[in-house]
Amino acid sequence: MAKVLLLNGSPRANGCTATALDEMVKVFREEGIDTEIIHVGNKDIRGCVACGYCAQNGKCVVNDLVNEVAPKLEEADGLVVGSPVYYASPNGTILSFMDRLFYSTSFSKHLKVGAAVVSARRGGNTATFDVLNKYFTISGMPVASSTYWNQVHGFTAEDVKKDLEGLQTMRNLARNMAFMIKAFADAKEKYGAPEMERESFTSFPDGK
Repeated sequence: MAKVLLLNGSPRANGCTATALDEMVKVFREEGIDTEIIHVGNKDIRGCVACGYCAQNGKCVVNDLVNEVAPKLEEADGLVVGSPVYYASPNGTILSFMDRLFYSTSFSKHLKVGAAVVSARRGGNTATFDVLNKYFTISGMPVASSTYWNQVHGFTAEDVKKDLEGLQTMRNLARNMAFMIKAFADAKEKYGAPEMERESFTSFPDGK
């Protein structure tokens, strides 16, 4: 069975971001896709210190939730990253988590479907949305979209439940994501995965 991993980057387990993710989970279940929500935003997650340990040992030197989630991401067919808006950017905890998760894992994320979900009282949604999507687009992960940018509005979970268009956007996002996961699985079986080139690494030493 296909599986989607959902990361809640909010400190609140049942807040606005969780409400948006829960709306997606309902659709994934209808589509026959397994899900797991992991609460990241309430954890003590430090940032990457560029020590190089992961390159030699295949995991992060800080043995916390990042190393626990890594094998789950490897097995998953899709990843949803949800975050509240903090100063027009994602929560710092989820950013530190994503930096270390993506940098410390050497397995291919190619063709895993990615989606970013953001929540805000008023503004900063699209800037936050843009930051989170960068993790997918550098990793060969197709990005799922919806009928509006993947965002909900509200100061509380009850507010988000009144954001009917936002919840509709979450449901359509989940349907599109489920379709993409199933379609890619069929296509890989029929055609195989696209070849990925990795030989070139341009760094322009000495400023030239």
